[in-house]
Amino acid sequence: MPTQPSKDLQAVPNPHPGRDYLVTCDTPEFTCLCPLTGQPDFATIRISYVPDQSLVELKSLKLYLWSFRNEGGFHEDMTNRILDDLVAAVAPRRMTVTSDWLVRGGIHTVVEASHPSAG
Repeated sequence: MPTQPSKDLQAVPNPHPGRDYLVTCDTPEFTCLCPLTGQPDFATIRISYVPDQSLVELKSLKLYLWSFRNEGGFHEDMTNRILDDLVAAVAPRRMTVTSDWLVRGGIHTVVEASHPSAG
C-alpha cells in the first residue's frame, strides 16, 4: 500500500541530550488550501530546534507536513499549528517554525512562531 499522509509525529531518542545543538529542517513543498477560496497555497517551511530528550523522526515529519495538503487555514494558523504539534511531540528546549509563502495577490508573507515564546 502506498504511503499516506499522517498527523502522527514520531519522536526518537536524542543521542546527545547533554549538549545544546541546532537541528534545522527545510521543505520547499508545503501545500495547504486557502480557507476563503479553496485554492492551493505553497510555502517553504523551516523548522529549527534545540532538542532535549527527543528528536523528530524525519519520515513522520514528511508525512505530517503532507497531511495539510487538503486542509484550509490561514498562513499564521498553519505556522502556529505546526509549532504546537512539534512541541507536543518532541518537547524541545527551543523551537522556531518559519513559513515563507509564495506571493499571492501581490503579497509575500513570512510567519515565524517560537517556543518558548519571547516576552
